[in-house]
Amino acid sequence: MRLDPYQERARALAVEAGLDPDAKIDRPGQRPIPVWCTFRDAARKEQLTVQPAQYQNSPLKIFGQHEDATIAQMRNCMAVGNAVAGVICADGHLGYAQPVGGVIAYEKQISISGVGFDIGCGNMAVRLDTPFSRIESNVGTIIKDVHRAISFGVGRTNEERVEHELFDDGDAWRESDMGAYRQKAVSQLGTVGSGNHYVDLMRDEAGLVWIGVHFGSRGLGHTSATRYLKAAGGKDGMNVPPAVIDEDSEIGRRYIAAMQLAGRYSYAGREWVIERVRKIIGGNITDMVHNHHNYAWRENHAGKDLWVVRKGATPAFPGQRGFIGGSMGDDAVIVEGVDSPEAKASLYSTVHGAGRRFGRREAKRRFTRVEMDAWLQSRGVTLIGADLDESPMAYRRLPEVLAEHAGSIKVQHRLRPFAVVMAGENEFDPFKD
Repeated sequence: MRLDPYQERARALAVEAGLDPDAKIDRPGQRPIPVWCTFRDAARKEQLTVQPAQYQNSPLKIFGQHEDATIAQMRNCMAVGNAVAGVICADGHLGYAQPVGGVIAYEKQISISGVGFDIGCGNMAVRLDTPFSRIESNVGTIIKDVHRAISFGVGRTNEERVEHELFDDGDAWRESDMGAYRQKAVSQLGTVGSGNHYVDLMRDEAGLVWIGVHFGSRGLGHTSATRYLKAAGGKDGMNVPPAVIDEDSEIGRRYIAAMQLAGRYSYAGREWVIERVRKIIGGNITDMVHNHHNYAWRENHAGKDLWVVRKGATPAFPGQRGFIGGSMGDDAVIVEGVDSPEAKASLYSTVHGAGRRFGRREAKRRFTRVEMDAWLQSRGVTLIGADLDESPMAYRRLPEVLAEHAGSIKVQHRLRPFAVVMAGENEFDPFKD
């Protein structure tokens, strides 16, 4: 039998935690495992405090201007594990363990902290064949109907039970070890949450209506991330080392399965909300753009197969399109990746939004509701919900952010918002990104 190099230390960690290292843990449908196995990745991580030489000082491409703390956080992330390259997009700012807007490519490893708690958070936008002029006089009624039909806020369930083939995929739920959450996930599918999650109604250059949404995997992703972060010995916080795990380890295989399940769940939820809003407005879908921006993808860069972890960053390979929202009062855009040296250096990644200038607490202290409402009124935006922490003044201006990535993407459409629905004031959502 091949000796496990981490067993001795893993057993010691179990004893330090007050547990019997040889006690058995039952796993439905699988063989029980001893308690010490659950400490194996923590033991392994202790031995990886010294980064292998070939991954030290890997290149970091920085777009735009950033606070020193954001850059320092990114460099700390890249000092752990098999980091091959990193990127900070122009909308970057401090995040939990890894900056939002941060991208890191790993060889044979994946970062639980990098993907984050809202696994599969992303944007979806569709164009309708409905002219804005046809619904302009009815916007107030439409947006109220959207607010009634879609569940916004914390811990909400969908009043309309959603049937989806994802819930019948027994293998996916078993391999991810998330089967116990399946029924709760059924009830939450199609809920939007709070914070910076939204439903937007917009119009393009031709005067056609677009629907845009931004949210992720809700409690399923948050529970998955929390479980595997703890199993990997990682910590929750801003200034903590990332939890980086091997792709072919037990925890690695299960986490990847959980991430992929949450990603499918996110897609299903956004698609349901879009379709529900379309029914309210009327018209047919003539174009669609859909992408995650909190996720890890298996990609090939410079001839190497890598895990590319994007936290608040949009994939932008040549010809690949993405929907990027601004703040409530700014135009959103549909972008397309291009092939260029700058695009390669970005790991074919771009921004996921405008990026914050001020944190949530600072925004509430600095701005007033009167200022926010005046801003939106001057731009012809009807708003339901949102608190001052989502004020447009708390964000950078999207055109300025996009300009920093001009060499790697091109803008296909600019979408002017005319109605926005978000959760109301004083909502705290543990599942948001």
